[in-house]
Amino acid sequence: MIQHRGLWIFIVLLAVAAGVLFTMPVKPVVLWTDALVYVLVVTLAAFFSYVRSKPHLLAPWQQVLRRPLAVAALVVLSAYVVVGLLDSVHFRPPLPQQGEYKGEDKTVHYSVEVLSLLDIVLTPLRNTVERSYSSPLATHLYSKELQQQADGSRVRDYARLKYGGAHLVNPQADYAADIAQRSVNALLQAAVAWAVLVLLWSVFLARRARKKLADFLRDVARGKTALPWRVIFVCVGALLLMITVIIELGLPYHLLGTDKVGNDVLYLSLKSIRTGLVIGTLTTLVMLPFAVLLGIMAGHYRGWIDDVIQYIYTTLNSIPGVLLIAAAILSVDLYIANNPGLFETVVERADLRLLFLCLILGITSWTGLCRLLRGETLKLRELDYIQAATAFGMSNNKIITRHILPNVMHIVLIAVVLDFSGLVLAEAVLSYIGVGVDPSMISWGNMINSARLEMAREPVVWWSLLAALGFMFFLVLAANLFSDAVRDAFDPRTGRGIH
Repeated sequence: MIQHRGLWIFIVLLAVAAGVLFTMPVKPVVLWTDALVYVLVVTLAAFFSYVRSKPHLLAPWQQVLRRPLAVAALVVLSAYVVVGLLDSVHFRPPLPQQGEYKGEDKTVHYSVEVLSLLDIVLTPLRNTVERSYSSPLATHLYSKELQQQADGSRVRDYARLKYGGAHLVNPQADYAADIAQRSVNALLQAAVAWAVLVLLWSVFLARRARKKLADFLRDVARGKTALPWRVIFVCVGALLLMITVIIELGLPYHLLGTDKVGNDVLYLSLKSIRTGLVIGTLTTLVMLPFAVLLGIMAGHYRGWIDDVIQYIYTTLNSIPGVLLIAAAILSVDLYIANNPGLFETVVERADLRLLFLCLILGITSWTGLCRLLRGETLKLRELDYIQAATAFGMSNNKIITRHILPNVMHIVLIAVVLDFSGLVLAEAVLSYIGVGVDPSMISWGNMINSARLEMAREPVVWWSLLAALGFMFFLVLAANLFSDAVRDAFDPRTGRGIH
């Protein structure tokens, strides 16, 4: 029971959060992808709780956590995951009451707009909508427009933004000093918060290790701790600096500019994180059962079963994946258009399309892992202990579950972490060609698709494309660095894994 304490704490916290949400004067909305995300989080919590109780399973993960680059990537991935989870708790706020209640009719009507906890956190960014484009940290629109002067004449000039830099009385004179002061404030706030956090956490770790605080801090500075706490503290400091910069500069200004309809690009970039994570993770859940089951069956049973499975994935590979995805998405769009009454909000309709995109990506991407597992199973079934189990009359199901499956899990784990970044990039490509997520859903792919026309403007609108590529780049880079560490720890052929 104690070994699974972390899992139970997480479940209790999740239940408390759900209870608080259901008692608020809002209407909770559980999308299909939200439910799958919750199931995935609970499954991962149960998996790592089980791993902690098994030393032979814990040892490779400990090796991963000893690598500075892997730990830095894990901190970055954790920040993305937190944002994605906040954006996976949806609800509909109540509409304001119009006039007095008449009689006993006290029905509460809810808005058709579906919000998330991330929307509440980012309310200052969500509500600061300008008329059109504005560059990062600008105080005026990006394009000139006709403005009427006090004397009645019209002049074509750059108009002041409604929110960006609105606190400045004289932008030309006060802009540079205000930016510099707010940047220094952000740096000081991040430094103070980082120092307090590091001190408190170091006190806890020092007591746990039964060391003096000064000795522990000296070991951290020299990089002599079991876990690379120096790297963790540096990454946390960078994240704190980003948060304070967003607070100090992103609220009074548009830190990454605005798009064509005046939406804050930083808000759009943060909202796109959930879409990328959902496609990268849920697609894997769809892919794994096909790949693991069919790959092991083909390698273990051989004969006509192997022939049928090879024929299936060879045929599937011969069909261009983009055509299958386009056909599936168009079929979903037709179903949605013919059944508008099934969806109360636009978000629910877009979520269904996202779910089917994950399904079709999973169905078209399992063949590579299936081939690997088939080849590995063909090798394993010829080993002595498998032959002995067969000679003693052990059933095929027991041989597969007790001997083959545990010995191919390192391949499954490596393939999962390596495919994640590829799936995140696939969403951007598919949305760019028009068969990705719904156009009403915020995603990096839709941002890049919109930026395609913006790059042809004069002057060029470059910040939307750069923001989408930047957020996607750091997510994919962190995933690749972490997957390299996982591969080295779990793959015995590298010579650095746990044998």
